[in-house]
Amino acid sequence: MLNKKHILLGVSGGIAAYKCAHLVRLLVKEGAEVKVILTASAAQFVTPQTLSVLSKNEVLTDFFDANHLWNNHVHLAEWADVLLIAPLTANTLSKMAHGICDNLLLATYLSAKCPVLVAPAMDLEMYRHGSTKQNLEHLKTFGNTIIPAESGELASGLNGEGRMAEPETIVNYLKAELSQKLPLSGKKILVNAGPTYEAIDPVRFIGNRSSGKMGIAIAEALEAQGALVKLVLGPSFEPIHSKTIDVQRVETGDEMYEACLKAFDEVEAAICTAAVADYKPEHVANEKIKKSDSTFQLHLIKTRDILKALGTRKQHQCLVGFALETEQLETYAKQKLIQKNLDFIVANNATEKGAGFAGSTNRITIIDKHNNLINFELKSKQEVARDIVSYLITYMKWA
Repeated sequence: MLNKKHILLGVSGGIAAYKCAHLVRLLVKEGAEVKVILTASAAQFVTPQTLSVLSKNEVLTDFFDANHLWNNHVHLAEWADVLLIAPLTANTLSKMAHGICDNLLLATYLSAKCPVLVAPAMDLEMYRHGSTKQNLEHLKTFGNTIIPAESGELASGLNGEGRMAEPETIVNYLKAELSQKLPLSGKKILVNAGPTYEAIDPVRFIGNRSSGKMGIAIAEALEAQGALVKLVLGPSFEPIHSKTIDVQRVETGDEMYEACLKAFDEVEAAICTAAVADYKPEHVANEKIKKSDSTFQLHLIKTRDILKALGTRKQHQCLVGFALETEQLETYAKQKLIQKNLDFIVANNATEKGAGFAGSTNRITIIDKHNNLINFELKSKQEVARDIVSYLITYMKWA
């Protein structure tokens, strides 16, 4: 959710500023690009050098840098996808509520058009004070989101409300804020990916060269647009960078069939990228088959067709399939589109350089049931995934 998002972190001068080092690390780990503005008093609690190393960006503390170059607060505000102020002290809160603009952070705040989230941090009686409550309510009228202070031991030695929310909680608030504004926010989408392994005996199987890269990239691209993703994944060694995608690992075509049908009724769309084995051994040997005769016969039977089953079952869902062909790409893709009752199909040629299994790139053609056809250039699988998700959003009018 935060991958490649621009997070502008404003730090005001309270003891909770020490937590910002951990907060910056968490944001960077999520893939966000982080820039930090420290107020003069905040720099007494945490050094600019610390946050600069962690964020991999220069930390700003004043309108002008050491070379007397202007730190343009308007450009900073335009750069940000989110302005987060943590900790928010009573002093900075009061200034924000009344439009005071006497430092770089406040000037940037007044220039920001992006969502603004604040995490108050102050002692118990300060947090309870009527003026603090009034100022927080005033910020809400500006459309700002308040991340409530937590209870616990305070710097004064008292125990109660006023602690800045923990960095992990703040990160979750950021994710929730961004997801609300995304086109797939709250939409449940099923993806299947990877190969299936059909056992011959306890050590041998029938499989294929699918790595699962394309399906995993699509699952992550869907999540980046706010979707709640269920990923049914066959045997794959590819990393999944998101920790919030619901991943169900399976091995056989039958296991993938059952998992997909179980999930299908609850989703708004399903994108089926898996390279499911078309055939499996009729009988699986209980023991390892010994090499003896010069020839060996294996009787195969068809596996259950997941895509066709979903196409028969679908009601409100958008159903997307893949067609990997070695010849007559458009002809065979259109046939599959109709036979499986798909909304659109993503076709690619396995013999084309840079496309197909295992590689990091792909070149696709999308054909929908209205006979619209779009050819795409060769791209990384992450870019291809974004193209497919963008087409889904447009097709379903979810934008």
